[in-house]
Amino acid sequence: MGEIVESLRLEQPSVSKHLRVLLEVGLVHVRRDGRRMLYRTNAEAIKPLHEWAGTFERFWRHQLNRVKQRAEEKVNRDKSDPNSRRNHDHDRSKD
Repeated sequence: MGEIVESLRLEQPSVSKHLRVLLEVGLVHVRRDGRRMLYRTNAEAIKPLHEWAGTFERFWRHQLNRVKQRAEEKVNRDKSDPNSRRNHDHDRSKD
């Protein structure tokens, strides 16, 4: 667990709590090796969670692409519109 604590930069009690929850719901397996506890992910159990989260990833990727498209359209409109606020401010700075 020390390696997990170190790599995540979290306090040991927090990591223990999270690992206990993951173990209880079957997302990880654990085995003892002397004093060490070795955790391993349970790929079969994680697969449905990964697929479910993927639906949100696709949704947010689509939303972010729309935001990017709108921002690019606005920049292009501002460049071509001589009365845009950006161009107006730019012209004023020349005074």
